[in-house]
Amino acid sequence: METNQILMELLNRYNVLLPLKEHISKAVTEIIKTFRSGGKVLVCGNGGSCSDADHIVGELMKSFEGNRPLEKSLQEKLTELSPERGKMLAEKLQQGLPAISLTVHQSLITAIANDISGEVIYAQQVVGWGNEGDILIGLSTSGNSQNVIDALVVAKAKGLKTIGMTGETGGKMKDWCDILLNVHERRTAYVQELHLPVYHAICRMVESEIFG
Repeated sequence: METNQILMELLNRYNVLLPLKEHISKAVTEIIKTFRSGGKVLVCGNGGSCSDADHIVGELMKSFEGNRPLEKSLQEKLTELSPERGKMLAEKLQQGLPAISLTVHQSLITAIANDISGEVIYAQQVVGWGNEGDILIGLSTSGNSQNVIDALVVAKAKGLKTIGMTGETGGKMKDWCDILLNVHERRTAYVQELHLPVYHAICRMVESEIFG
């Protein structure tokens, strides 16, 4: 399915997202550009948004709805290297789009919180992982999560593109986001209910454009 079809399907199902049409398209364009230039996507959030960050990475790092066979050269190399397992790996493994959830490294997160500050658990990881040309996606229903804001500040300083997924006001995050996807709800549960179809559509569009 072409990216425009996926976007229109999203907007037809969720009319409340119509004001974000251009912002969603821009986010998809930037993410595709990052992957095609060899960059990666970092994602962070708290609570339910922490789960959403992990969910986004899961859709990017393996096939979502499309078919992503390994490149032929890698398939051949695997088969050549390991007669026992290579053929199976070549057939079963899928191309991944490099994405990292900053929420899952428990030893690192607790070390940062204990040794530095709990507010910089994501910012410190952006220092280590982030490179110019990468993207940071920060999720916060209020737009005011300090650890997400600090990560966005560091990302901007290091030359990353920043995408924010928030509620209606955008909160303090809006000042640090190149692209703001502020769904038009304020209640936490309702914001998160709209974030999911947005990032699902984004991941589908990126997959469709890159892998066909």
